[in-house]
Amino acid sequence: MRRLLALILFVSSLAPLSLAQAADKLYFYTENFPPYNMSATGRAFEHKGDSIDGLCTDMVKAMMQHTELDYIIKLRNWDYGYNRVLDKKNHGIFCTTFTEKRSSQFKWIGPLTQNLWTIFAPPGSTVKIDSIEDVRGKKIGGYRNDVKTVFLQDMGIEVSALDSDELNPKRLALGQIDLWIADRLGGFYLASQQDVEGMVPAYSFNDTDLYLAMNPSTPDEVIKELNAALEKVKKTGMFEAIGDKYGL
Repeated sequence: MRRLLALILFVSSLAPLSLAQAADKLYFYTENFPPYNMSATGRAFEHKGDSIDGLCTDMVKAMMQHTELDYIIKLRNWDYGYNRVLDKKNHGIFCTTFTEKRSSQFKWIGPLTQNLWTIFAPPGSTVKIDSIEDVRGKKIGGYRNDVKTVFLQDMGIEVSALDSDELNPKRLALGQIDLWIADRLGGFYLASQQDVEGMVPAYSFNDTDLYLAMNPSTPDEVIKELNAALEKVKKTGMFEAIGDKYGL
């Protein structure tokens, strides 16, 4: 009986440590947004970092090599990952755009890279766009909770938003939408994956920085360690090498 009691006390003493260790693990969410983040196997969801590629993913993995932090990367749709990160400590999402509206919602690591917002027109289009106001009244493709979609919606411009951006190049080519708002580099990449050629980048604007955004309850020490690790990636030359790999 004495031995059994000792064993119970020993196991109980381990439980808080295990819980603490679990709480310290970082969970990173990303999406299929080539070439920044994408499944290496072509699937909609991935549960392991080894199955996730892309410019931002490579940056995050390189950064984590300069820390002793335990982490998991999962690929989900943007809406799921975004809302989960808003609710849970030690959870983060990448790559996402820093905006004043979002600034207090997260703690920020980066920038990891940049992108250029672009309004794409269908292949062969001669449409002339000189400002965002010129797209008002057009049927514009986008995807939910994406910062570019939200930007247009905040201006009172209607967006036909899907849960994923992958179908928008085909929608554009088939005439189901008039225009598509996307990232310049990512837009052409997604179109190539859908065998859509000749899209017209009709208007580009708002060159922005992309970050890893963490839940605001994540400890400041963790944020400092992650930003310091990113600086080490830059000093080693790996930051530029990853950018070159993806055509920046």
